[in-house]
Amino acid sequence: MGLPKGAWVKEGGYETAGEGIVIGFIDTGIDPTHPSFNGTDTSQRQYPIPNHFSGVCEVTPDFPSGSCNRKLVGARHFAESAITRGIFNSSEDYASPFDGDGHGTHTASIAAGNHGVSAVVSGHNFGSASGIAPRAHISVYKALYKSFGGFAADVVAAIDQAAQDGVDILSLSITPNRRPPGVATFFNPLDMAMLSAVKAGIFVVQAAGNTGPSPKSMSSFSPWIFTVGAATHDRVYSNSILLGNNVSIPGIGLALPTDEGKKYTMISALDALKNKSSVVDKDMYVGECQDYDSFDKDLVRGNLLICSYSIRFVLGLSTIKQALAVAKNLTAKGVVFYMDPYVLGFQINPTPMDMPGIIIPSSEDSKVLLKYYNSTLERNGTTKEIVRFGAVAAIAGGQNPNFSDRAPKIMYYSARGPDPEDSLFNDADILKPNLVAPGNSIWGAWSSAATESTEFEGENFAMMSGTSMAAPHVAGVAALIKQKFRKFSPSAIASALSTTSVLFDNKGEAIMAQRAYANPDQTLTPATPFDMGNGFVNATAALDPGLIFDTSFEDYMSFLCGINGSAPAVFNYTGKNCMLRNATISGSDLNLPSITVSRLNNTRSVQRLVTNIAGNETYNVGLIPPFDVLMKVSPTQFSIASGETKLLSVILTAKKNSSIASFGGIKLFGNAGHVVHIPVSVTVKIALKQ
Repeated sequence: MGLPKGAWVKEGGYETAGEGIVIGFIDTGIDPTHPSFNGTDTSQRQYPIPNHFSGVCEVTPDFPSGSCNRKLVGARHFAESAITRGIFNSSEDYASPFDGDGHGTHTASIAAGNHGVSAVVSGHNFGSASGIAPRAHISVYKALYKSFGGFAADVVAAIDQAAQDGVDILSLSITPNRRPPGVATFFNPLDMAMLSAVKAGIFVVQAAGNTGPSPKSMSSFSPWIFTVGAATHDRVYSNSILLGNNVSIPGIGLALPTDEGKKYTMISALDALKNKSSVVDKDMYVGECQDYDSFDKDLVRGNLLICSYSIRFVLGLSTIKQALAVAKNLTAKGVVFYMDPYVLGFQINPTPMDMPGIIIPSSEDSKVLLKYYNSTLERNGTTKEIVRFGAVAAIAGGQNPNFSDRAPKIMYYSARGPDPEDSLFNDADILKPNLVAPGNSIWGAWSSAATESTEFEGENFAMMSGTSMAAPHVAGVAALIKQKFRKFSPSAIASALSTTSVLFDNKGEAIMAQRAYANPDQTLTPATPFDMGNGFVNATAALDPGLIFDTSFEDYMSFLCGINGSAPAVFNYTGKNCMLRNATISGSDLNLPSITVSRLNNTRSVQRLVTNIAGNETYNVGLIPPFDVLMKVSPTQFSIASGETKLLSVILTAKKNSSIASFGGIKLFGNAGHVVHIPVSVTVKIALKQ
């Protein structure tokens, strides 16, 4: 994210980054006792609660008086709809803002957690954690629950309350579980509640959803919402095991190493049973090392125990934590998990281990391990009993990160465009996602009562993956922008984030996107705007965008009224009468920092208004037309004074018939160093017959 030497420096250091800005989170609540949300300030700086914020903190037995402070300035919970349906379990779900899940605590800390909090997991300090805007204030609106998820009515009530309280930024790491029916996807209670928030001047960020990688898998639809997809970063915790035959096998696991320069005997769980035949008959999963009583302690003591990792771990029926506890009780030196061949291509997150250990995620590599192990066993010629375990190995350990990975890459699970306009799968002339941000293997604060991840249960920090983790990165950057430009509208913040984004990875090459769930890194192809929107978030450049594209609530209303048959839905949600509107516009006519045309019938002209928020500057226009499209922009050069607005006209013409999406871009190069990037996407092209 480049914060310590970039965006934070521009804001006067991390000590002031985000000061005076309130970020609202609609999620599973928060653990107020976590040091990431401690409101006492060691720097002796004033830390007043912003005057424009009027939120309150609920007081309940699990969220006592004093839970809020100058950092955590608001906390409520919303469960009326769930209670009405009779599925609210107050003992499990907490009838308070307290987080019994972990998700909400994690997302809040990513955006606005305190700076310099030690991330200690399984007794190991992984470093100092900080939110993107560590000085911003947090207000929590709990509308999601561990046992049942959430209901639209409760989420809408939470959005409305956040708007009433006066939050500046609203972050939602939630998406609907199905595509909204009706005349258009935009007409659903969530998107319409978010439109009201935007009308009130609040910048709304939403996770794209973890429904990728297929096209049109997007779960966040509307142009007034800033939709964020998930990408990797370059920090990787890699682990490996060196076998006695000098073969090294890569793996994962935030584990301790075995003693340097020493190899230990390996013993398979299936060969370490007290009574092999009766145990295997009784428990076919005994190889997963979940039951201490099944094993012969004398055989395991001081050795590396080999356990199988099956689909039961994915389903939560078996856990790494339990296998480690069993291994410790048996005084094993460490644990080696090999992949059951039926766990196809499942992505395993790095898992904390408080002893030497490794998970081998590849079934092919697992076969290499087992082949070596079996080839070194010595058996009695008559009884076939094992008389000697000959396999030895050393575990490298996986607690130290390396930063050599090519990044960012778009994660396979990150939901993709084009943006579906309706349930018939027609495409909207709106670019989704808007941007991508780090979302994979993200450290964040964890609730003391969290049960979402058995591997991090009882820990203060957890490593999670998903577009849920990407959205609060952008919410934090939005807080930094809002701190610098207090008068920015939500669309101006969106514009600053979008036009300054990064299009190349840390190796200077095009950002790549994973295209499949199984073995995703073998399916990489260059990312398009339907994978990454405008690109990867650039916090430093977003604080100095040069030009911005502004869009008003009235523009959104003209767009909604322009959808065929939308008048009743518009009236139902907003009370506005489309019949009284002089003109309507299409999605591609909205003044967005992107141009998206789902159907180019011969020729199309669109216009964009740019406003200069920097000093006087002269811009040259650079073009990369989409394939099979002729693109002209006028003017090709313009000078623009500070505060001035200029109109750009773009004419797109189909060169030949095609239904394959093609992508290009417009770049505005300022002589003071500003570069403004506008992606252009055209799907169906119908050329005029000659």
